[in-house]
Amino acid sequence: HLQFDDRGIEVTYVPVDGRCLVDPADVRRALRPNTKLVTIMMANNETGVLQPVQEIGRICAEADVYFHTDAVQAASKIPVRVKDIGCDLLSISGHKIHAPQGVGALYVRKGTTLEPRFFGGSHERSRRAGTENVPGIVGLGNAARLALQDLENGEQLAIAALRDRLETAILDKVEAAGVNGVGAPRVPNTANIYFDYIEGEALVIALDLKGLAVSTGAACSSGAIEPSHVLTAMGLRPDRARASLRFSLGKQNSADDVDFAIQLVPASVARLRELSPLYNKTAAVSS
Repeated sequence: HLQFDDRGIEVTYVPVDGRCLVDPADVRRALRPNTKLVTIMMANNETGVLQPVQEIGRICAEADVYFHTDAVQAASKIPVRVKDIGCDLLSISGHKIHAPQGVGALYVRKGTTLEPRFFGGSHERSRRAGTENVPGIVGLGNAARLALQDLENGEQLAIAALRDRLETAILDKVEAAGVNGVGAPRVPNTANIYFDYIEGEALVIALDLKGLAVSTGAACSSGAIEPSHVLTAMGLRPDRARASLRFSLGKQNSADDVDFAIQLVPASVARLRELSPLYNKTAAVSS
C-alpha cells in the first residue's frame, strides 16, 4: 500500500472484480479535479491477471493525469511497450527477468515532472543521487535483451502451455479446487490455485519437503498471517484465500517438472485433507 495518508496526500483505491480485474470505468469515476497520479499494476504478482492498462492510460490522458504502471510482473512475460500503454511512468525490477537482485528501472516520459527521492548529486539524470550500481545496470540491460529474444522466439508460449497443463491436470485430480483469476487475461507463467479444507501454509511445507517450491501470496509478504489482501479483494472467503497457492514457472522449467508437480500436489492435498476435520465433516454430509 502507498504510505501517503500520513503526509496529507489523499489516496483513492479502486476495487477489483472476482477475476482480479480493475474496471476502467471505476478509475474514471475515481478521478477528481485535484487528482495528480493514477498507478495500476500491469500484472498482479499473485494471480498473474493483466489489467486493462491501455484503456486506463487513455482515460488518464484525457483527464490530464499522470499514469504510472508497475510492470514488474509483466516484463519479460509479455511485450511491454510504453507507447502502446500510453503511460508517463513505468517501473520494472531486475530479479523478475533474471537480472541481479537490487536493480530496477523507471521509465519517465519526456516532459514528466518528477522530483528526486534522494539529493546530493546529479547521478541518474539528477533523479537519484548516489554512485550508480554499474554491474547491476549492465546485468539488467543484458537480461532485458535476452528476455526480448525469448519473447521473439516464443518461449513464453511454451511456458503458458506448461502452466495450462499444470492447472488442468491438478483440477482433474483434486476436487474442491479452482484457479483464482480464471477467465481473465494472465501472464503465461503464473497459476494461483485454491484447495478448500486445508491451510495453504501446511501444503507449502509438505510440497517443499518433497522438493517442490510454491508460495502462499506474494513472496514479498511471506510470513504474514493474514489472508492475501489480493484474494480477499477479489471476494474470496478468508479460508479459501489462506488455502490458495501460487505456482510460478520459468524458462528453466521443463515438462518433467510439471509432471512432478501433477503427481505430488494431489497426493499432498489428499494427505492434508485426511487430517482436516472440516473436510471429513463435509465428506460425511455428502455421503
